[in-house]
Amino acid sequence: MSYLPRRAGTSHFVAVRGLDVHVTTWGTAAAGPPLVALHGWMDVGASFQFVVDALHHERLVFAPDWRGFGRSASPPGTDSYWFPDYLGDLDALLDALAPGTAVDLLGHSMGGNVVMSYAGLRPQRVRRLINLEGFGLPATKAEMAPQRLLEWLDSLKTAQALKSYDSLDAVATRLRKNNPRLPADKAAWLATHWSALGDDGRRHILGDPAHKRANPVLYQVDEVLATWRRIAAPLLWVEGDSTELAQWWGNRYSKAEFHQRLNVVPKVERHTLADCGHMLHHDQPQALAALIETFLDQ
Repeated sequence: MSYLPRRAGTSHFVAVRGLDVHVTTWGTAAAGPPLVALHGWMDVGASFQFVVDALHHERLVFAPDWRGFGRSASPPGTDSYWFPDYLGDLDALLDALAPGTAVDLLGHSMGGNVVMSYAGLRPQRVRRLINLEGFGLPATKAEMAPQRLLEWLDSLKTAQALKSYDSLDAVATRLRKNNPRLPADKAAWLATHWSALGDDGRRHILGDPAHKRANPVLYQVDEVLATWRRIAAPLLWVEGDSTELAQWWGNRYSKAEFHQRLNVVPKVERHTLADCGHMLHHDQPQALAALIETFLDQ
C-alpha cells in the first residue's frame, strides 16, 4: 500500500533561465515566510512530503526539482552540470516565488551545499538557514587538476545511462535497497515521483544521466569558507547518527573536519538525529520536523 499524504502538494512550473523548473508547493502565504526546500543529488522536491506532513502548523513550502532532476527540464544538449548554475537557478527561483521577501532556506545533501553558498552570497534574501547533511567535499590540491580534467574529457566520450525498471514495485525495491530504513509505503509513494513510465513500458528514473559525470572543477575549501563567513542568518545543522563519510570519501574527509569548517559560520545550532542515516527527511521525518519548526519559530 502506498503512503497517503496528510497535506497534498500542488504542482506547477516556473520559467528559470530558459528552463521550465518544476515546483511542488504546500500551504498558503498566510502562514508566514515561505520555506524553500532544495533536494539532493538523484532526489526530487516531492521527497520532502513526509516532513511537511509532520509539521504541526501549516506553512508555505516550495520544493523545486533542480535542473535535470524530477520533472524539471534539462538544458538542451547538455553533457555536464555546474555548481554555479544551481546558484543561478536558485536566485531566479526566489525572484519568481518570493520577490522582495527574505525566505527560510533548507537544503539536503547537494542542496545543503548550494544553500550554504547562496546564504553567504545573498545574506539579505535568507531569514533562517537549514543544512541537512550538506557536508561539502574533501579538500583538493592544484596537482589534482590535470587528472580530474582528463577524467572528465574521457567521460564525455562515453554515453551515460541510468538503469530502468519493469514496474513501480521494482523502483520502490531499489529505493529501499538504497535506504533500508525507508518504510514500504513511503517507498511505494516515492517511486511514483522518482520515476516515469517510458514509451518502452519501463519505469525510468527522473534524472539526467549526465549528472553521473564527475565535475572537472576542483572543490576549493578556502573559497567555500570565505563564502560561509558571510552568512548572516542563523543556521540549523542536522546530521544522522549513522551517516559515515567514509562510504563516499574513505579517509579523505571526516565529520570532525566538516565541523571544524562549520565553525566559521557566525550562528550555528547543531543536532544529531538518532537511528538516522543520510536521508534524514525519510528516516526521521517527525523528529526532523520538530527541529525545523522550533528553529523557524524562534
